[in-house]
Amino acid sequence: MKISTVLFDFDGIIVDTEWVIYEEWLNIFLKEGENLSLETYVQCIGSDHTQWSPSLYLESLTGKKYDWEDLHEKRNIQIRKRLQGQKEMPGVRLTLEALQSSSVRCAVVSSSSHHWVDRWLEKLELTSFFQEVVCRGDAASIKPAPDLFLEAARRLGVTPESCWVIEDSMNGFIAARAAGMKTCIIPNRVTSCLDFKAADLQLPSMESLLPQPLECLT
Repeated sequence: MKISTVLFDFDGIIVDTEWVIYEEWLNIFLKEGENLSLETYVQCIGSDHTQWSPSLYLESLTGKKYDWEDLHEKRNIQIRKRLQGQKEMPGVRLTLEALQSSSVRCAVVSSSSHHWVDRWLEKLELTSFFQEVVCRGDAASIKPAPDLFLEAARRLGVTPESCWVIEDSMNGFIAARAAGMKTCIIPNRVTSCLDFKAADLQLPSMESLLPQPLECLT
C-alpha cells in the first residue's frame, strides 16, 4: 500500500528531551540513597505515570512520603533550564523536508501535553511541516492504547494501514501496532535497552532515513 502519512512521536524522536528528564528523576533517587536504572525507568517512557510511577516506586523503596508538588516543580525548573537552546534531533528537519517535497502528510502524535509539544514545535520552527498535532487530551487514552494514533488518522482522512509511525518507546510501539500501523523504531539513550525486534524497521537515528525516506519506509 502506498504510504500517505508518517506519524512522529515527539519526545526522544523530534527533540532529545528524555535523557534530561531521566537524569533529573535519577538525581531525586540518588539524594534518597536509591538507584533508578534505565531498565526500570523506561516503563513510563511514551506514556504517563499511570503505567508505572517513579514517585510511587521511590516511596516503595524508602517507605517515605514526599511533597511531590514541590519536588516536581523543582525538577521541572531544572529540566527547562537544561533544555534551553536544545535543537531538533539530527536528521529531523531534512527528513521532514523530504517528506513534504513528496507530498507525504505528517503529524505529531504524543502522550505529552499540547503546551509542551506545541511550544517546542513553534520554537524550532517545525510547525509548518505537520498537518496535525495530536496530544494527551485529544483522545480517550494515551499510549500504549492506540487511540491517539487512530485519532491522527481520522483527522487526516487516511487509513491506519497507510501510516508509518516513527517511535522510540515500547509504549508507543505497542500503541502503533494496536492501531494497525507500520512501525519504524529509532531508540534513544533511554530506550536503547529495550528489544524492538518485532518492529517493521529499526534504525540507529533519523539520519538513517536520508536522503530518501520513502525508500526506507516501504
